[in-house]
Amino acid sequence: MTTKAYINHLTYYLPEKVMDNAELMKDFEGLLNEGDFEKVGIKKRYIVDEGTTGSDLAFNAAERLFEETHFDRNQIDALIYCSVHQDHVTPATSCILHGRLNLNEDVATYDITHGCSGYIYGLSLAKSLIESLGMKNILFLTGSALTKYIHKKDKASRMVFGDGASATIISASNTPNETKGIGQFILRTDGKGADKIIIKDGGERNKITPASLIEKTDEYNNTHTDASFYMNGTGILLFTLKKVPDLIEDTLKKNELTKNDIDLYILHQANVFIIEQVRKKMKIEAEKFFYSIENCGNTVNSTVAIALCEAIKAGKAKKGDKILIAGFGVGLSWGATVISL
Repeated sequence: MTTKAYINHLTYYLPEKVMDNAELMKDFEGLLNEGDFEKVGIKKRYIVDEGTTGSDLAFNAAERLFEETHFDRNQIDALIYCSVHQDHVTPATSCILHGRLNLNEDVATYDITHGCSGYIYGLSLAKSLIESLGMKNILFLTGSALTKYIHKKDKASRMVFGDGASATIISASNTPNETKGIGQFILRTDGKGADKIIIKDGGERNKITPASLIEKTDEYNNTHTDASFYMNGTGILLFTLKKVPDLIEDTLKKNELTKNDIDLYILHQANVFIIEQVRKKMKIEAEKFFYSIENCGNTVNSTVAIALCEAIKAGKAKKGDKILIAGFGVGLSWGATVISL
């Protein structure tokens, strides 16, 4: 009997503090206007305080999932945690979350550090654990508290990014002719472009020095240091327009589908402008694309899960629908698959 992995439950969690566009414009008086926000499609974002970590958000997302679904946490076989920042150099943050969530000892734990492609990469790992190793239920958590690493004068990044987390249970099904499931993946990497999205100093390669804190301002009046988050916006736009259409086409081909077979497309919620350029380039009708970025911003590895949750709530993602999900960014890395709920 063939075992098939599928998304059983998912939910998300956002921190309490909200920063709307009006408040953000006060920090950049004369440099930002409503037109800038309309272009990226964001009205507000949620921001962590200094004492809150990405894993704290992920823990809250997991507890919310258990509360909402009454899923027995004792049935979890593995925990995957995806974040671009970890609690400590060692141990793995997935181990810490395992303890906080009071999971059984016979639970495998994995950390993955991908960013905007992280939900896709984590989902591929969960599918493999089920379909190759025979596990039954995987708890997959994402957590991003990236705003703590963004320079206060970096208006482009502060406009777009918000903090958030997601929790997903991926389960095994042995039901014949089951329609719900996770399809075939395309996963790709271009490490030569790693410096396009980076926090350069603070890891083992480059320690923090006084030079790490020297401010650098680009031609668009965005300021960062080598110890803060940096994104080459133009470079990422060009990367997305070049790679993502091919990613979608190749994912459809691998799953033996056409564009018309897909009921809904949920791409990493980088910003509306970027995704719309991809959609137009591929000549896909607007009603097949879903956006959730307006009320929470770009939450990095949590965007696809949040958008999927919101699409289900809005009735845009329904049982039996074929949904193409894709992530792209930090690494540079990108990936996609097709799921059915």
